[in-house]
Amino acid sequence: MRKDEKKLLIISYVLCIALFGNLAIIGNPVDKRALIMGVVLCLVIGYSHFVIRRFYPDGDKFLLIFASILSIIGIAMIYRLEPSTAIKQVVWFILGVIIYILIVVLLPEMRVLSKFKYIYLGFTAFFMPLALIFGTEINGSKNWVFIGDIIGFQPSEFGKITLVLYLGAALMNFDNTKKGIAHIKELIIPAFVVMASIGCLVLQRDLGSALIFFGVSLSVLYVSTSKKKYVFTCIGLFSIGASVAYKLFGHVRQRVSIWMNPWQDPSGDGFQIVEGLYSISSGGMLGTGLGQGYPSFVPFASTDYIFAAICEEFGMVFGIGVLILFFLLFYRGVRVAFITDNKFSQIVAVGLSSMIACQALVIIGGIFSIIPLTGITLPFVSAGGSSILSTFFALGILQKISEEG
Repeated sequence: MRKDEKKLLIISYVLCIALFGNLAIIGNPVDKRALIMGVVLCLVIGYSHFVIRRFYPDGDKFLLIFASILSIIGIAMIYRLEPSTAIKQVVWFILGVIIYILIVVLLPEMRVLSKFKYIYLGFTAFFMPLALIFGTEINGSKNWVFIGDIIGFQPSEFGKITLVLYLGAALMNFDNTKKGIAHIKELIIPAFVVMASIGCLVLQRDLGSALIFFGVSLSVLYVSTSKKKYVFTCIGLFSIGASVAYKLFGHVRQRVSIWMNPWQDPSGDGFQIVEGLYSISSGGMLGTGLGQGYPSFVPFASTDYIFAAICEEFGMVFGIGVLILFFLLFYRGVRVAFITDNKFSQIVAVGLSSMIACQALVIIGGIFSIIPLTGITLPFVSAGGSSILSTFFALGILQKISEEG
């Protein structure tokens, strides 16, 4: 094990012990559950890292560590806000790590996986309209599907992975030497699939996921074709589509109106944005301290607005550190694309890395009111089962590509 790898593992253990030790101490009496949770997380992270490094030593050494550090921070903050939800999140985290390891162990070579284009298309066609047909509306978006009264998931979380796999398989043989109509023909079906997927999300009022799908598709398009004109064309078409959606859909106009002036109705529609900004500002640069702030005043503090809660109690400096972790995770994911000569693997690596980065940027941008707020989770950090499982699934594919590269 290299020194830098060992140092990062030690940092993750120290961070885990410090956070959950602090949570235990601020409890009255001492919260033993927090201590147990910290120990369990250290054991899971240590064992999973050992398995990957022992049996698959050629893959990326840092993807799992960065993801684990983000998960530790998220679970600690969720425990601070909602202890019962944090216990569920630990279970989801363990399941996510198991899925990550199983993908590395059981998944066939990427060259073999590149042959299943129509299977990926079928899964995408299944997942994307699923919530539109069978979904339940929660907080204004019809993006949840429930099986019985207990099990619920967001189909789009898995649909974006199958979409990336489909685009990788569809565009891996894209021929840059062709000209004119022959050049464009290869892009027509993938473009239709992307537009249909984004259309389903807009109809579900899941605008955050629609923005992520667009960002991911744009990244994949550029990597596949190396044509800037296609990228600018897509941006232009997206702008036209956004303008049409603004005029057709009331919920789009409402989101934009709240974003442009949340102070117009600070106790109503703009309440979440305003409270989030107050929460971040009250923490300052160094934060109020774990357990010393009032992040629970912000609606959905453990899901959509967990970054605001982190900034309040840990400070903006710590928040910037979280952003750096996401950047490093994105960098390691894109780096995977450079170490493989398989075009399918390259496209998938860039697509999945962009997926994680776009999701983080969209929700953090919304919290700081840089873009209209969209109700999506912060990868690895926010509470949510389907989110953490799908993200670890994507991470497992990235690890598999790095192993083969």
